[in-house]
Amino acid sequence: MDRLASMAAFVKTAEVGSFAAAAGALGISPQMVAKHVGWLESRLGARLIHRTTRRQSLTEIGKEYCERCRTVLADADWADAIADDAKGAPRGRLRVNAPVSFGTHTLVPVIGRYLRAYPEVEIDLVLNDRFVDLVEEEFEAVFRIGPLADSSFVTRALAPFRLVACASPAYLQERGVPATPADLDRHACLAYAWGAGAVHGNWQFTRDGEHYKVDIRHRLRLNDAKGLLVAALEGIGIAFISEDLAREDLRAGRLVNVLPEYETLKRPMHLLYHRDRRQTPKLKSFIAAVVSELGLAADGA
Repeated sequence: MDRLASMAAFVKTAEVGSFAAAAGALGISPQMVAKHVGWLESRLGARLIHRTTRRQSLTEIGKEYCERCRTVLADADWADAIADDAKGAPRGRLRVNAPVSFGTHTLVPVIGRYLRAYPEVEIDLVLNDRFVDLVEEEFEAVFRIGPLADSSFVTRALAPFRLVACASPAYLQERGVPATPADLDRHACLAYAWGAGAVHGNWQFTRDGEHYKVDIRHRLRLNDAKGLLVAALEGIGIAFISEDLAREDLRAGRLVNVLPEYETLKRPMHLLYHRDRRQTPKLKSFIAAVVSELGLAADGA
């Protein structure tokens, strides 16, 4: 058996909790995963995984061995990357996650330019608005909007994610134009809802150093930013959405910036990647491209 392949099968089993799940992630059969783990146990003369009909869990030796395996596998990846680094040619597949609206309207153009600069790199970009696990879901880089909890990941601050309150001219003609944030209480507002049903209904504005928070009353909530845009264009209500997403419709007059005298909330944006993962040329070049185009300097900060 190939020792590195067996280590990889064992680590994946430890991460996802079963031979079947590890097999799906690795593209091999559950029997082959079990054979890899059994070979390691035979070679070491120790049980690495407790197996029952209901669950699998690491033994004490298995926990320590798993951490050592992760280090060995990371070193092996780094060793493979040395040749690419020497050639100065990033290559291979990079798995990236980002929120839907930011990913679609801001990140994809950046990725397009990056791929043209590095033709031997492939990117799997997964767009969703849920909180993903970098390790378990095997993402090498993840974009996050909002304050960050303490973590073991490296973070790079990017230009803030800007939101804008906007509505269609038809809606404002029918319902009137709000003059202050407090006036939103009398309007139909459109709320963004995350997957579990939590609603982003606290809209924040700033003017002359004063901060205003409005708990909006919503008749419609959606879990998709593009859906909010369409609802606003249809005159259903006032939306609080990404400035990038609304920019073309604002420019064309299909939407109107509501409360333009007030500054809207800027939410922190970060790029995260593994602290203990040595940067391969593809990851290093991707981080550099993102920071160059979307870093704080791009926002004038």
